[in-house]
Amino acid sequence: MASTTGALILAAGKGTRMHSDKPKVLQTILGEPMLRFVMDALAPVFGDRVWTVVGHRADMIYAAFAGEDARFVVQEQQLGTGHALQMAWESLRAAGLDRVVVVNGDTPLLATETIDFFLKESAEADIAFMTLTLPDPGAYGRVVRHNGHVAAIVEAKDYDEALYGPEPSEINTGIYALRLDAVESLLPRLTNANRSGEYYITDLVGLAVAERMNVLGIQCGEDPNLLGVNNPAELIRSEALLRTRLVIGHIEGGVLIHAPETVRISPRATIEPGAEIYGPCEVYGTSRIARGAVVHSHCWLRNAEVESGSEVKSFSHLEGATVGKGCSVGPFARLRPGAVLDEEARVGNFVEMKKARLHKGAKAGHLTYLGDADVGAGANIGAGTITCNYDGKNKHRTVIGAGAFIGSNTALVAPVTVGDGSLVGAGSVITKDVPEASLAIARGRQTNLPRKPKA
Repeated sequence: MASTTGALILAAGKGTRMHSDKPKVLQTILGEPMLRFVMDALAPVFGDRVWTVVGHRADMIYAAFAGEDARFVVQEQQLGTGHALQMAWESLRAAGLDRVVVVNGDTPLLATETIDFFLKESAEADIAFMTLTLPDPGAYGRVVRHNGHVAAIVEAKDYDEALYGPEPSEINTGIYALRLDAVESLLPRLTNANRSGEYYITDLVGLAVAERMNVLGIQCGEDPNLLGVNNPAELIRSEALLRTRLVIGHIEGGVLIHAPETVRISPRATIEPGAEIYGPCEVYGTSRIARGAVVHSHCWLRNAEVESGSEVKSFSHLEGATVGKGCSVGPFARLRPGAVLDEEARVGNFVEMKKARLHKGAKAGHLTYLGDADVGAGANIGAGTITCNYDGKNKHRTVIGAGAFIGSNTALVAPVTVGDGSLVGAGSVITKDVPEASLAIARGRQTNLPRKPKA
């Protein structure tokens, strides 16, 4: 593909039929905004030559893609797809492009292979677009042909059989390939003389035909992957199609997935051949599950890593956490961002960790909160232990040395350090450092008194 071809994503609309305050392209599928799927499909073909037109709640789109190499063009007033192209034109020309592929930001099932096919088929065209033939054309723009040749694209609400003939079932997908030199003279001629009062990119087709330019409508059958998302029902349909495609891909790649119809996996997640997953289960973001790891049912992972030989038991919740080799997590464990389990560490039921590390072989069996903590190798944390990391203004760290034993129902008031090999008696409230190889007891002495007789 020539280096002078780029892509433009149209993502400025409100998406009122989604009944949401956020831009339609930020509606999520498998935990990712729709716009990301489109960007990911285009990147292998166009590299950094991809621009995105934003408008409605552009601040939310900037925040969603903060830190990423995304190029944005602002459409302050959302006056239609043709107007969006006009707003981006200067940027496209300044980049030295001679062709641009225009796609809608609400087509999350668009595949890189489809774009490759489209570029090859449209190589000689001044304007080309992809079409589908549907039993029910719905609200999609109709493709008008004369003797097999494209004559125009007419929006559904503007279609008049008296002008164009019997209504066709061939529709426009909203994916275009434009030769900039050809389109430049047509773009200023777009008008908003239609029922919506918008400037349509589709009107370029009729203008180009009138100028005897080479216009192609490339037919793609009934491929549902090219349809946009306009309402909640279509979002759910697209998510279901993508979920099935991804799960089947992992199974074919060597991942053992039990009850696959109940498993949801992000397209950015990595699951190595030889990993094992039991549904229902959800794996989102950039999570990675290594070969030989097992994730049981009713678990939820986002941006988490589970190394080989580790087991995540049912009803566990992992976000931004790292589980080393040979570890055990759960059931009913919660590992929050910054939680790290080194090799052979163990976290049991109803244990929560946040910005905390269990070094090799350390364990917290049950009913424990470890926040802003460092737990040494081989240490044991008894049930009901809490690291009191927040003083009302600031967070503080707790350090527990290697081989230390923390008795049940202990509160460690940070900042505090328990030395290597030390023992903290059950029920203690530790507010001062405990030296190595020491016994710390911080509780009132037990007193037994006679019981008063019942009245």
